[in-house]
Amino acid sequence: VSGILAALTELIKALEREEDTVFGQKAQWITYLLAMKIAFAHTKPDELIRYWADVDRAWMAITTPLQIGHPLEYYEDHYRKAVALEWDLRIVNPRLQEGSDTRSSIKAFATKLAESIGGNAPEVIANNLLQVEGTQLYIGQPVLYYGAEFNGLFSAQVVPNDETVSSELGKKIFAYADFVIASKKAKPAMRISVETMGEAFVRKQRNLIEREPALWHKIYDISTIGHEFGHILWIEGETESAMNETGQFKNIEEFKATTGGLMAFFDNEIPELKKHIVDDLVSRAIGLMSWRGVGEVLPYYSEGLIHLDLLFKSAVISYDETIRIDYGQYEMMKAHYQAAYRDLASHYLRQEDAGNYLYRYVIKKEGIYLPRDELVREFVEHYYRRYREIGQETVVLA
Repeated sequence: VSGILAALTELIKALEREEDTVFGQKAQWITYLLAMKIAFAHTKPDELIRYWADVDRAWMAITTPLQIGHPLEYYEDHYRKAVALEWDLRIVNPRLQEGSDTRSSIKAFATKLAESIGGNAPEVIANNLLQVEGTQLYIGQPVLYYGAEFNGLFSAQVVPNDETVSSELGKKIFAYADFVIASKKAKPAMRISVETMGEAFVRKQRNLIEREPALWHKIYDISTIGHEFGHILWIEGETESAMNETGQFKNIEEFKATTGGLMAFFDNEIPELKKHIVDDLVSRAIGLMSWRGVGEVLPYYSEGLIHLDLLFKSAVISYDETIRIDYGQYEMMKAHYQAAYRDLASHYLRQEDAGNYLYRYVIKKEGIYLPRDELVREFVEHYYRRYREIGQETVVLA
């Protein structure tokens, strides 16, 4: 910590000698770094939340295209609010920054659903949508990063996690579309993907990235940026603590986020994107099954289990040696998701324990979460067995 404090002191001194003639935010940067220095130096644990909330407030005032990521923002899900020290610098891609329509779609669908649910839903969602409107969106890529993962798992994130600060100032969403598409291009074809999804599907996904990057970015906007906006919905100040009595809140929250983005798309569909959205959802849900043994990412694995239940039950997918997608079942899939999400939103509004929702879809067997539905469970067990056998093997597509 003493090294961090010394480095921050030098950085503040250096900035004080400079001028920001482009964005006029010199004072905001220095205020933020000073708040961070004070928080790092504070030694009373029961007062740290207040000090780091002040860091969040100062950080929210910085709106330049170059952004510092919080040094402790990459919390590890396995332990509530536990963190691995990471720190990075991000820069906006102006071309992508102007192309996102997800904010308006999220606001439209959430307003309609809240009115349909009634009760306290319109009041809760009105407060959430103030946060959505105040949320700063930064689509770009990391420039410099240091930390526990070094190369990180940059996809997207919504911060700060402090709901008191967010109710005052909104949030920041960071999306790393350029970074993600470059990583996907560089990644070899995996044998487990070809075996499970079929070579034609894997080739189609790779061709989308290589030949139609603009289309890929539209899908990313709906699914990934939609996911981050989806986190904001149906949340009040004490929602997480009230719903987390059995420690399961985060194990339904990631599903809520992804499905929030889906609901926004269903409410404002673009016909030519429907099949691509199905492909993206199916590949995400199945890919998450490989994370079964990694406790830190249990919330994402749990999300995948719920997706697979809905995808199989709606008959949009079936499994016979490979996954088969029936796009003709799109409307049935949509109906299943809309019903599940409406139930989930009502669950949040009642602030009912998260486990009561999760266990509709999963069982826990010998410490492992598995699908409640026997057919889905057979597929998940088969996939994970094959993943352990061939998960690291690559293939060359013919």
